[in-house]
Amino acid sequence: MHDTTLAGGCDSPVRAGKAVGGTPFVQTRGSGAYAYDEAGARFVDYVMAYGPLLFGHAHPAFSSGLDTLARTGTLFGSTHGEEVRLAERIRAHVPSMERIRFTTTGTEAVMSAVRVARAYTRRPLVLRFGGNYHGHSDLALLGAGASAETADALAGGIPAAASADIALARYNDLSSVDAVLSSRERQLAAILVEPIVGNMGLVLPEPGFLEGLAERARRYGALVIFDEVISWLRLGLGGAQARVGIVPDLTTVGKILGGGFPIAAFGGNAEVMRVLAPHGSVFTGGTHAGNPFCVAMAHRTLDLLEERPDFYVQMNAIAERLAEGLRAMFRDLQLPYVVLQLESIVDFKFRSGRVRNYDDARASDARLFARYYHEMRARKILLPPSQNEVMFVSTAHTEADVDETLAAAREALERVTETVGEAGRTLRTG
Repeated sequence: MHDTTLAGGCDSPVRAGKAVGGTPFVQTRGSGAYAYDEAGARFVDYVMAYGPLLFGHAHPAFSSGLDTLARTGTLFGSTHGEEVRLAERIRAHVPSMERIRFTTTGTEAVMSAVRVARAYTRRPLVLRFGGNYHGHSDLALLGAGASAETADALAGGIPAAASADIALARYNDLSSVDAVLSSRERQLAAILVEPIVGNMGLVLPEPGFLEGLAERARRYGALVIFDEVISWLRLGLGGAQARVGIVPDLTTVGKILGGGFPIAAFGGNAEVMRVLAPHGSVFTGGTHAGNPFCVAMAHRTLDLLEERPDFYVQMNAIAERLAEGLRAMFRDLQLPYVVLQLESIVDFKFRSGRVRNYDDARASDARLFARYYHEMRARKILLPPSQNEVMFVSTAHTEADVDETLAAAREALERVTETVGEAGRTLRTG
């Protein structure tokens, strides 16, 4: 539709909906829990900009008083007190981030954290996991989750030199970690991981997995980097690391910090972060980094969450209602799908059993998901157009929205009953 001006018809490939086919969803506005298309039709939105819209679309905290902010300047090119105060507020919730530097995007935050780790250890190798998504820098794309699946480095524009210093292991599999690091342990600069994964569906760490990564990093003299671009604030003010009880050396956070406005950050151990210029020799920077407008939006985000801890209780209750409704429906329809819910994130795959790693996620039935996606969209429920993504609930979603969603889901599944039933029988007997 927009190929004549936008490359590929979009600015981010997942929006093209290639995984599900059909016509991409084109949105004209958002309000609360709802997205509106070009015809003005209202959809219950579970995309939520792929996670950062904790409070739904156009919440007053992020849509009012903006002229007042702009009058004092939206971009300085100078350090200002509010970015220092924001860093202090983040550190209070995530103590492992002893020193912080702001960026504009999560991609930059991860890229910068990796550079810091390599400089601090004076080593090149970074261990990653299939199905984890860390932005679109060269080091992050091979075997990535989300919509960024890249199998061919050269065809993806990634030079061999960039991929030579990446080791790709299977999530939740320490034996895979040991295999890919064999004879390269002393080259290892960092283990980069989503502690709780949201980019191959919702995948939880098996008991002992993250502890095993931390132990190996210590043994080999490497660092642990937690990518919390999705998990921080979605899982509480302390993020995933507070939940799993592991202190990483470096952490990255993303646009959820600014309520969806473009601000991100990386931070960690003070000694490690000292390799950054001007103290050290590592350069990271950007004119927009820590700009006063986005910093102000981040303060508003933290204000809301600190003043209203009940928001987390509210979102969890709505997500639980959705998850339990789906589970009951699957039992009733004798479908083998497993529904996962963690705080405001809900997910299931068209496969039997829980997903533990990227191999499991890719074994899900993409054709069934595509049919389900379009059946739900026809019933005015907007899901991410990729089975690698998850459903996000916001403070704007209501019980009525969930009930509307569950009614649509039953109709949608019944529309694909024959295909789903055959798949279910195969999965149960295979």
